[in-house]
Amino acid sequence: MAEHDLNTIAFPKLSDAQIAQLGHYAGAALKKFPAGQALFRCGDRDVNFFVIKSGELELVDETGETPKTIGVLSAGEFTGDVGHLTGNPKVVSGIARTECEVYEISDKALREILNQDPQLSDIILQAFIARRQVMRESGDFVGLRVIGSRYSRDTFRIRDFLSKNRVLFTWLDLEGDSTVSQFLQQFGVTEADTPIVACAHKILLRNPSNRALADAIGIRRPLEQMVYDLAIVGSGPAGLAAAVYGASEGLSTVVLERIGPGGQAGSSMRIENYLGFPTGITGSELAERAVLQADKFGARVSIPTPVINLTFDKTYSVLGLDGGETVVAKCLLIATGAEYRRLEVEHCSRFEGAGVYYAATLNEAQMCRGSDVVLVGGGNSAGQAAVYLSQNARKVFLLIRGDDLCKSMSSYLAHRIMNTPNIEILRCTEVTRMEGDNHLGSIEIVDKLTGMKRMIETAAVFSFIGATPRTDWLPAEIEKDEKDFVRTGIALADSPHWTLKRQPFLLETSRPGIFAAGDVRSGSVKRVASAVGEGSMSVQFVHEYLKER
Repeated sequence: MAEHDLNTIAFPKLSDAQIAQLGHYAGAALKKFPAGQALFRCGDRDVNFFVIKSGELELVDETGETPKTIGVLSAGEFTGDVGHLTGNPKVVSGIARTECEVYEISDKALREILNQDPQLSDIILQAFIARRQVMRESGDFVGLRVIGSRYSRDTFRIRDFLSKNRVLFTWLDLEGDSTVSQFLQQFGVTEADTPIVACAHKILLRNPSNRALADAIGIRRPLEQMVYDLAIVGSGPAGLAAAVYGASEGLSTVVLERIGPGGQAGSSMRIENYLGFPTGITGSELAERAVLQADKFGARVSIPTPVINLTFDKTYSVLGLDGGETVVAKCLLIATGAEYRRLEVEHCSRFEGAGVYYAATLNEAQMCRGSDVVLVGGGNSAGQAAVYLSQNARKVFLLIRGDDLCKSMSSYLAHRIMNTPNIEILRCTEVTRMEGDNHLGSIEIVDKLTGMKRMIETAAVFSFIGATPRTDWLPAEIEKDEKDFVRTGIALADSPHWTLKRQPFLLETSRPGIFAAGDVRSGSVKRVASAVGEGSMSVQFVHEYLKER
């Protein structure tokens, strides 16, 4: 999309009739602010939505060295971005440039507008999404600063967590950024103190856990103490689809996610076979839009909220959270997905986050520019990653165990790889050893047909092999297959854990009222569209179960 078109979508002007229409909603109040007064500040939470009736409002980025004006809103324009719905803090400040007369609209009234007025909803939501894109792509917005080494697994973990949660930040690489020493001196710290997370002139945290980071920057919201109609564990495509349909159909819905939305699909830089997106869409964009939809309908998405166990109180599911809290629900959807298997290679675990990666996003690609990388796997995810990395890396070695790339990869993708000059396919090949100091330096590979071994110097290996379901937190009452995927459907009617006279619904587990969808489910089709379909379908079974009770 052209920059001009994106800015037009990001900052539309409402007509006088539309402004008046907004002003008539309950919870809208006409207010005046003198020049120089702040309507909201960077970091504020639960800020109301403002529509400018007259005057000018200056949007200021206060996260850098000096405050910087990034835009001016005038009559007919409105404030806000996706944080209005997700509950995240403001990323900019809004200061009256002249005397302003504005309609101040509460969050509750804004949700009402978005759900009841399709025309205004389209304008506002498209603007919210486009504004974040403008800020992300402008290169001028600083956001949080993460200062740390490219060879530090904690630096990588922090960057990965912020990226998955679409938090705007700037990474200062100890090895590659000439301004780092200046910032370390300014903050009064040394390289030994890194990684650090800073905002403006203030250090927020030194090497924080994901939970501490989320609490400090305000992206984690407290959970309500109530019995939910539907609790969803996992926010991949299946979990987010269920959240959208559950909340839109009036079910009190909570989504519990351990790291960030999107699941395995969220790490794809180009999904081309998902219906309705002929030019493709990144997994993170798809996840961001789905979270926005779920929030729009009132679902509560809680991140990072790892679930560590499941118990039962009569017919209710009781989810134990990391930290001692619990969430109680009438129905539960298990949508924890699967993660790529670890390479059974000497020293592999030592280099995870410091040369061995399980996703290929901008976060990882920044460290591979101009170098040789190795990618292991022959499925679609591996293929998309190889094509994406080839745009940054000098060379991509794609290792597959078999001799035919087309056996496990979509034909269009396999042929694209074969026609990409800097991708070399190594068939019938496996990694046998990894070497390096604090960071991966080289790997040994072997040709299984000839037994010939060779060393490849590389700082990055990407693994996309097999899938291990995230089911270790489930009790014995939830039956699994021999590979630990959750079993569902009528075959469970004879299970000793099944207590009802009727047969289990298609996506129902061995425990009534508990469902599974997406990659975590035994026999599922490992595609984004399939996961979305199962997540959507599960809500119908939830309704049926709740009717029975």
